[in-house]
Amino acid sequence: MTQTETAAAGRPMRADARRNYDRLVSAAREAFRENEGNTSLEQIAKRAGVGIGTLYRHFPTRLALMEAVYRDEVDDLGASATRLTQEAEPWDALVSWLRLFLSYATTKRSLFHELIAEIGKDAELLTHSRGVIQGSSRAMLSRAQEAGVARPEVEASDLLRLIGGCTMMPGGTDEQDERMLQLVLAGVHV
Repeated sequence: MTQTETAAAGRPMRADARRNYDRLVSAAREAFRENEGNTSLEQIAKRAGVGIGTLYRHFPTRLALMEAVYRDEVDDLGASATRLTQEAEPWDALVSWLRLFLSYATTKRSLFHELIAEIGKDAELLTHSRGVIQGSSRAMLSRAQEAGVARPEVEASDLLRLIGGCTMMPGGTDEQDERMLQLVLAGVHV
């Protein structure tokens, strides 16, 4: 039974099951980032320090694991926007969130294409993801604009397209991503 199925049944996960679930999602995230999705489930289980049976109890298919990684990443991105809004000045919060979004977009590039092929672009997971990302980017940018530190004519969709576009070409480096982010920020900052 997957975490979603367990939650739907109204039963919380046991602590050890939750730890295994979290370790599997974390290991899969790292593997997908490093190998662009070309990692076997056996390698992910080994990386997480669990048996393959444990992996299949949580994620009966590769698709279920990919969906969990994707949802976890986007939910973390949304939670980060909330946290940054409370803890940082508007410009610093926007920059930090865009840096997180850049990392997210880079990581999910291969997952996104696999998920679209499997579940379609209008699936609940991708609709949820778009909502979280668009809402977070609007909140972060609006706050910076209200503080007078971001250009008023910039739209959240502009930022998402620019940052997302920076990640679509394979073979980019962290240094190149940072340069591209700085160019985007220079166009947004007042």
